[in-house]
Amino acid sequence: MTITDEIPLARPVLGEAEEQAVLDVLRSGQLSLGPRVAAFEAAFAPRVGAPYASAVSSGTSGLHLGLRAVGVGEGDEVVTSPFSFVASANAVLYERARPVFADIDPVTLNLDPEAAAAAITDRTTALLPVHIFGYPANVAALERHGLPIVEDACEALGAVHRDGVPVGGRGHPAAFGFYANKQLTTGEGGMVAIGSAEHKERIDSERNQGRAPDMGWLDHDRLGFNYRLSDLACAIGLAQLDRLDDMLAARRRVAASYRQALAGLEADRGLVLPCADMGGDRRGWFVFVVQLPAGTDRDATIHALRGLGVQSKPYLPAIHLMSFYRERYGHRPGEFPVAEEVAARSIALPFFPALSDAQVGRVAEALGRVLR
Repeated sequence: MTITDEIPLARPVLGEAEEQAVLDVLRSGQLSLGPRVAAFEAAFAPRVGAPYASAVSSGTSGLHLGLRAVGVGEGDEVVTSPFSFVASANAVLYERARPVFADIDPVTLNLDPEAAAAAITDRTTALLPVHIFGYPANVAALERHGLPIVEDACEALGAVHRDGVPVGGRGHPAAFGFYANKQLTTGEGGMVAIGSAEHKERIDSERNQGRAPDMGWLDHDRLGFNYRLSDLACAIGLAQLDRLDDMLAARRRVAASYRQALAGLEADRGLVLPCADMGGDRRGWFVFVVQLPAGTDRDATIHALRGLGVQSKPYLPAIHLMSFYRERYGHRPGEFPVAEEVAARSIALPFFPALSDAQVGRVAEALGRVLR
């Protein structure tokens, strides 16, 4: 086997349209604060059913600005999931608030509404559900508490709630991420879908050093950050939006191919596949994460798969058991048993739009050999 034979974990879809878009920006001479930013926002917002959108430097910065917009501040508590990329919890800490974790649903792997309700106190000022691996969280259940909500939709572009509302279109600030393995990529970057003109104005200002709404150079009327997204990135994003439907369809095709190829391991070996769409909820496929059979050595499995030419990766560790959170808040194993069990058994398999059925078959065969 050569390095070119190895099946990578992810690979973006990029072509002549993206190249030409970048060249056009380079030739214009305006690389930042130019027309592509507003154009990307205007094209993105209706894709997720939002009135407004603000382009930002990352999904993480979008979460931070969203939390600020709904009023989260020092000493507050934000209820969120311990099974997520660490950025969802870190963004709460940026405002000197505290992430309060609640356990997850064992099927969808999203924040369990009942567990979230039990975690709410008089210090809770917001809820931060994560649409993990692109499956819609039960935001409607969380809305009943009447608290501000900021959605981590960084993995969920293309997902739809059971009531037909796209993820990002419920009116709450919802942060999307455009890293290279996402449904749409700008290399690095993100977008906040917004339902409120007031929130749009605040986020637009705070992403740009707190500059006044009229963009007056000498008037910075609030604390701000350098969370801008360049015209180069937005130009790539516009080109990606043009092909988004095809890329989402290709991801669904790859997921269906995996389900068929891994059905035997699911039935015979206890491999747990991502949950199917239920009750009208529709996943926006981001990654294909499986839970290994109970008692399987995950690290040894990953190493063995690599030896067979298949990349894989633990996905995701439980945030509350990371050393920083254990030391800061005294978290210990056993607090959130569902999240901990899922985190200990989960690995991501190669997943991207151009993955062929033959490559899926290779992955399934390799995983079968390792598990047997």
